Amino acid sequence: MEAKRSLLAIFLLLSFLSISTATPTRKTRTRNPCKSMVFYFHDIIYNGHNAKNATSAIVGSPQWGNKTILTGKNHFGDLVVFDDPITLDNNLHSKPVGRAQGFYIYDKKDIFTAWLGFSFVFNSTQNKGSINFAGADPLMNKTRDISVIGGTGDFFMARGVATLMTDAFEGEVYFRLRTDINLYECW
Repeated sequence: MEAKRSLLAIFLLLSFLSISTATPTRKTRTRNPCKSMVFYFHDIIYNGHNAKNATSAIVGSPQWGNKTILTGKNHFGDLVVFDDPITLDNNLHSKPVGRAQGFYIYDKKDIFTAWLGFSFVFNSTQNKGSINFAGADPLMNKTRDISVIGGTGDFFMARGVATLMTDAFEGEVYFRLRTDINLYECW
């Protein structure tokens, strides 16, 4: 009887140890960015009257839309291509340090949102190369995060997150985005 109790006690002890070691302990790893930057990009949508100053144009629209005015409710179905100046401050007339080049698609009927795919292309003495971005942009949120999915030159193989904030907008023709970039993989 004593042997059975000892065997049972050892079995219970081993069972308890296997359960407690089988549950992984999750360590929270705090990651600090290897590089942080802030830029502003300025988008002026062509509206049929501003060809000289426009930096973006509607290149696709639903059947009921047109190419000079964004469609009605939430701009659903519009595809806009842009080549916008990037500045270090929020002044449109500041010297550009590069260009934001890419597109955005208004992709929901019931919510004001877009999907972005673009690059910041730099050619200044401070930065050379590009940073590539992609992701959903729920425009009604104060801040939105999109992925940094790569880069070239000074930003070769960069990975991270860019937080977008609408800094200003003027009707359906102009908007300015503040872009806080935190890179977590830098080469």
